[in-house]
Amino acid sequence: MKRSILMLAMFFTLSTVFTSCREVNEEENEIEMEAEEMEEEMEQEMDGETHEEMEERNEDVNELDRVGQEIEDTAEETE
Repeated sequence: MKRSILMLAMFFTLSTVFTSCREVNEEENEIEMEAEEMEEEMEQEMDGETHEEMEERNEDVNELDRVGQEIEDTAEETE
């Protein structure tokens, strides 16, 4: 009788351990998937912002080149 109760307790313990580990793994997988999705979204946003910023910088550089050329032309005319 004592042996059968101990065996049942051992089986219950083992089944609880395996069940709880499986649930933790599922939760970890869900968290990892959500983190990966967030990372991909952030990368897409950063790529878009970087491209826009580069276009703005190119426009600024072109404007500075144009102003610099006008200054040089004006300086040559006054000489």
